[in-house]
Amino acid sequence: MASSLSAKTGRAAPKGQQTKAVIVDAALALAAQIGLEGLSIGAVAELTQMSKSGVFAHFGSREELQISVVREYHHRFEQEVFFPALKAPRGLPRLRAMFANWMRRTSTEIDSGCIYISGASEFDDRPGPVRDALVESVSIWQAAVLRAIEQSQSEGHLEAQSDARQLAFEIHGLILALHYEARFLRVPGSIARANTGFANILARVATDAAPPASTADGGRTAARRLKPVR
Repeated sequence: MASSLSAKTGRAAPKGQQTKAVIVDAALALAAQIGLEGLSIGAVAELTQMSKSGVFAHFGSREELQISVVREYHHRFEQEVFFPALKAPRGLPRLRAMFANWMRRTSTEIDSGCIYISGASEFDDRPGPVRDALVESVSIWQAAVLRAIEQSQSEGHLEAQSDARQLAFEIHGLILALHYEARFLRVPGSIARANTGFANILARVATDAAPPASTADGGRTAARRLKPVR
């Protein structure tokens, strides 16, 4: 990304890269509202007050613009959710941090929308480069969650015989249910129920060696042992 390139080199990004970054940023904001399928060169040109030919010069096609939006969304997701969680110790603390970060981002997307979820609905049965970009991004994140669960098992925090893929499936399901209930149905208390669901999943498979949750990583208290919340 243009911003990270500037940070590494200490020099301002070329004007072309800056302009492209502005276009992608505007397209991402628009896609969050109307979906990837609603994106068009003309709509983004109007939003950025550029000419259609100017936008087209940077992307060449609507499909390329859509793919750039998916990649930028993934980049921001990693920066907000995944990389900060790596500061937590391996095992359950890191898994908790990942979920807490994921929940914070999800809570802001209740109003703005999630590209992963809306994109899956739009492109689930439409093969092509845009769908491939979405599948790749979501798969990378799901693999990271699965790896964090497996590390929690190897650290002795979660039962070794528990099905790691099942746990990852259930955790992902909490986020999907949260989007549906909070964004579509507008059900009060959905965020709290998602957090309770995560606590219950962990409590079901936690070992005696599992470190207690802290307020920093989204737990209710550092002193309480893991117990299912009812």
